[in-house]
Amino acid sequence: MTLDQTGNLLGALALVIADRTADATGEAAGSSESAAAALSALLHFLDAPSVDLLRQVLGLTSSGTVRLVDRLAQAGYVQRGPGRDGRSTSVTLTAPGRRVAQRVSAARADVLSDSLAVLSAAERQEFESLVGKVLAGLVRGPGAVRWLCRMCDTAVCGRDEGRCPVANAVQERGYLTSGSGLPGDHPSGNTEPSPAAR
Repeated sequence: MTLDQTGNLLGALALVIADRTADATGEAAGSSESAAAALSALLHFLDAPSVDLLRQVLGLTSSGTVRLVDRLAQAGYVQRGPGRDGRSTSVTLTAPGRRVAQRVSAARADVLSDSLAVLSAAERQEFESLVGKVLAGLVRGPGAVRWLCRMCDTAVCGRDEGRCPVANAVQERGYLTSGSGLPGDHPSGNTEPSPAAR
């Protein structure tokens, strides 16, 4: 397919937003982009996940995830515990980790708010509709890694009210199972949640 100006503009927008978000959240976390994403996911939607589930969310290798958890634990941001199945290890935020995760979330919010400041209220509403449609078209099925929602603030995404276009697309495509333990449930046949938005 031939690239048109709309596609090219989308690519430029995605790149600058990703760069600014990575810079801001990494600075807020005092660490890497992956560390910031891990802290954000643990704050917003992962409830004592296994190291393997965290790996899926972040799209890292198993060894890379273990090293990341080691660094976060060494910094005092997370603690390990027994997993739900008795064989795995879970990861939870400590009180200092929660504070850093909240700074990460605020840094992301600032970047996104600043980016949208040039739009009027009507333009923002139209943009929200169009972006939601594009995001819904990008949803991947169970088993995908680097979850699309890994940095989302679930307090504003509208999932619980049926307003999240990604969660709605997941549900429409039959990727959901009940009882996953995450807001809006995520597709999985496992006892641990899998992504609703990947």
